[in-house]
Amino acid sequence: MDAENGLLEGLDPEQLGAVSAPRGPVCVLAGAGTGKTRTITRRIAHLVQRGHVVPSQVLAVTFTKRAAGEMRTRLQALGVAGAQAVTFHAAALRQLRYFWPRVVGEAPWEVLDGKLRLVGQAASRVGAPTTSEALRDLASEIEWAKASLTTPEDYPAAASRARRDAPLPAEQVARVYQGYEQLKTRARMVDFDDLLLHTAAILEDHADVAEEFRDRYRCFVVDEYQDVTPLQQRVLDAWLGARDDLTVVGDANQTIYSFAGASPRPLLNFPRRFPEAVVIRLERDYRSTPQVVLLANRVISGARDRPAGSRLRLIGQRPDGPEPKFSEFDDEQAEADAVAGRIKGLLDKGVAASEIAVLYRVNAQSELYEQALTEADIPYQVRGGERFFTRPEVRQAMIALRTAAGSGRSGELPGVVREVLNPLGLTPDPPAGGAARDRWDSLLALVELSEELVSTVEDADLPRFVGELELRAEAQHPPTVEGVTLASLHAAKGLEWDAVFLIGLTEGTMPIQHAESDEAAIEEERRLLYVGVTRAREHLWLSWALSRTTGGRRSRRRSRFLHGLLPENHPASNTPSGRQRDVVFPKAVQRTCRICDSGLVSATAVKLGRCESCPSDVDEELLARLKQWRKVRATQLRVPVYVVFTDNTLTAIAEQRPVDTGGLVAIPGIGPTKLDKFGADVLALVRDGAGLGEP
Repeated sequence: MDAENGLLEGLDPEQLGAVSAPRGPVCVLAGAGTGKTRTITRRIAHLVQRGHVVPSQVLAVTFTKRAAGEMRTRLQALGVAGAQAVTFHAAALRQLRYFWPRVVGEAPWEVLDGKLRLVGQAASRVGAPTTSEALRDLASEIEWAKASLTTPEDYPAAASRARRDAPLPAEQVARVYQGYEQLKTRARMVDFDDLLLHTAAILEDHADVAEEFRDRYRCFVVDEYQDVTPLQQRVLDAWLGARDDLTVVGDANQTIYSFAGASPRPLLNFPRRFPEAVVIRLERDYRSTPQVVLLANRVISGARDRPAGSRLRLIGQRPDGPEPKFSEFDDEQAEADAVAGRIKGLLDKGVAASEIAVLYRVNAQSELYEQALTEADIPYQVRGGERFFTRPEVRQAMIALRTAAGSGRSGELPGVVREVLNPLGLTPDPPAGGAARDRWDSLLALVELSEELVSTVEDADLPRFVGELELRAEAQHPPTVEGVTLASLHAAKGLEWDAVFLIGLTEGTMPIQHAESDEAAIEEERRLLYVGVTRAREHLWLSWALSRTTGGRRSRRRSRFLHGLLPENHPASNTPSGRQRDVVFPKAVQRTCRICDSGLVSATAVKLGRCESCPSDVDEELLARLKQWRKVRATQLRVPVYVVFTDNTLTAIAEQRPVDTGGLVAIPGIGPTKLDKFGADVLALVRDGAGLGEP
């Protein structure tokens, strides 16, 4: 078999059409899981092999370093080692460093590593807020403006047209933006957006530079073209000049960065700009089972005003798999505990931890899952966001709580915690969105931790709570290990796993609350859910909770995007929006109270084996011995005490007093791993408490 046939081997008819299309404009509309990277890398190799271009004349750009690295690896495997596969910014930086001395007559300016310091100075000069979340929001707004080719003078009008939810009045944002640009220029520095702006300007304004560049690069490939910004499109146009040797690949159904200036318009208008373009549609999905593919198609089919060119309908190519599962829970803790239990079941069946992901809309949702997986002895890693206890607002909150504890502040613990955190941003009602909402969610999570401590530890006070937080924070800093991935839906773009849990699918979270007044933003949220669904190869769980806290009012509604997706026989499928049934699906829900025989619902009640309102028959002496033993073992293992056993688990042991391993593992939270590590010790302590120990 010759080399050319080897490149074309194994391609489906549509992929073959894209790979072998003649040199010139080609638009590949590639659905999720349809083999787009395989297709475009083979197209590049095919053009090289046919002599249309040499490897060093190829410039392929994408949006992440990971995607660029994967493309380079595949090209090298195909014998095309000299082709450039980089991000837009990396390509621009390389070109700017080369051409800057010739055009400007001096060494290239330094690239600014983070803009918050200069944004803060500019904000201070015009009297704008300088809190960390305000600066993050201002920096994001400046990035949007530059990506949209909007100057400070034009910002107010542009923000109004785009219906931007600006963090400050538009005129004040514009003044901060202008001040930031002045400070940056005075310091002879450029930011990442400037890399693109200056590269485009040099090519547009200096014909000799443009001629040299275009003589070097003859063939261009752009991946994820649905997320190109006006600034990136300007750079691409400058690269091309009057030529049309361009291959673009994208899927308008996966446009999820409109808030940052991205638009699918260049992708959808490509055939209009290049009437002779070859347009190929890749719809055969090789990633996911037909069951997952069917659900993905149903999610995106509900989208409104979809241009005809974006209506890709995936066709599953894999063998059948399990049906996607939908689960409704009373509260978020029950949801997290159930997810951890299901992950444990997958691990027991041989699914690798690295092939499992828990995906959420906002980073603040990770904390409950970090805790639930820790308690279940399941390794995990957080992707695309800081670990909960390393977030700036959480570190700041812990300092404030530590100070308050040192001053002797007292009172009902959750109330005291709220008072301490109120000046840091824990307002009675959540902000609409942005960094302030992320901060608010993180601070509220700390209040909920204090409520949990009060429910399990008698006379818990602020110093005890601070100690618990410090132990939890210490446990969040182990070396990164291979484990279950926790990631936001945005961070999950471009990735895939055997099993995916899409959690927290309620109104106000999916779609996010601040998208409510903008139909375009609502549709972007739908596309974000579609991206989440299409990350799963085989196992897919979608879940939501009716209350944030255990025992709280079940007033939440499941996401509007789930309407019509649940099977007809599902307990929650036929309930009207806003009036959902009181349905809970963790496997332990069928347990009954050992005292009053009522059904158990909350995670705490299931663990204790009784209703929380029923009287406790705890053996106080045994509980004290168990806690002392736990403290010693935690010290030996150099882990927080809750990693050994939570207070609820110890209380359940002291109430139920199991006499053998069967009774011990019947208590939720005590699985095979903890039984092996601690079972003999615990049973010995229980026997001693019953007078059965050695004399």
